[in-house]
This record gives sequence, C-alpha cells and structure tokens, in this order.
Amino acid sequence: MQDEINEKTIALYIKTAKLTEQTLQKAIRLLLAQMKKQTGKTPQGKQTLRQLMKQNAGVSNIEITKDNIKAFESTAKKYGIDFALKKDSSESPPRYLVFFKGRDADALTAAFKEFSAKKLSKERKPSIRKLLSSLKEKAAGLNAQRDKVKNKDREVSL
Repeated sequence: MQDEINEKTIALYIKTAKLTEQTLQKAIRLLLAQMKKQTGKTPQGKQTLRQLMKQNAGVSNIEITKDNIKAFESTAKKYGIDFALKKDSSESPPRYLVFFKGRDADALTAAFKEFSAKKLSKERKPSIRKLLSSLKEKAAGLNAQRDKVKNKDREVSL
C-alpha cells in the first residue's frame, strides 16, 4: 500500500529566493515533460497528424465528406482505429482527408463497411418529420372540406 502511494507521489522542488511566474511556469513544464517521458503512452483514437507520424507506422489516407466526419469518428472509435483528420483548404469546397496507420487498413475497411451500411439504412428509412408534415397538410385539407353546421335551437322539448 505504501509503495503505491510513493509511486503516485509527484515531487516538485524549486530552490529560489523569490518565486516568479516564469520560474513556476518553467518548473511545471519540466515536470510535465518528465511525466510524459515516464508514461511513454502513445495516443489512441483521434489525434493530430504529427502524433500519428511519430508512431513510425506507415500512414495512408482516404477522402471523406464534411457531413460524414462525426459519424465516421464514432465508427472508428468502436474499431479502435488511430486516425487524424486534415482539412485541405487549397481547393473549394475544401477536402477532408482521414490519415490512418497502414496496419489499421483491415480494421478501417471493416469500419467503412459498417459505416456505409448504417448510412444506407438511414437513407432508406422515411423521415418521420416529413411524414408528419404531410399528414398535417392532409388533415388540414380534410377539415377545410367539412361543412360547418351550427344549430342554435333553443327549444324546450316536452
């Protein structure tokens, strides 16, 4: 138990007569750099292109549309794919490229199969809002055709 506590303890020792903002900032940066070295953990999932290139695995890319980015991210997360998104704004409309590790190619093809199947099933389903609006118009048409009959008889029936 004591060993676990000692391992998790972080010591920050600064020897200075007057603690300034720059000194504290420099010490914290050094501490964060040292912690990053100790963990040595590579990022997972969505990351920057630079982080992906540092992992020394061959990088490949595919093009994706702006509308499909969020849906692709959820599918890629499900399959555990490390990827980076890059916007190529040299063209109009801008292109979006998905960079991924070469060894994730099989997982990426499976993810894209599921993604495209999900997209096709969404397109085949009728929109509930469109159906509701058409039924509202139909109901309004039926109500307009109906005759308004008002009886204001105040007879007393015996």
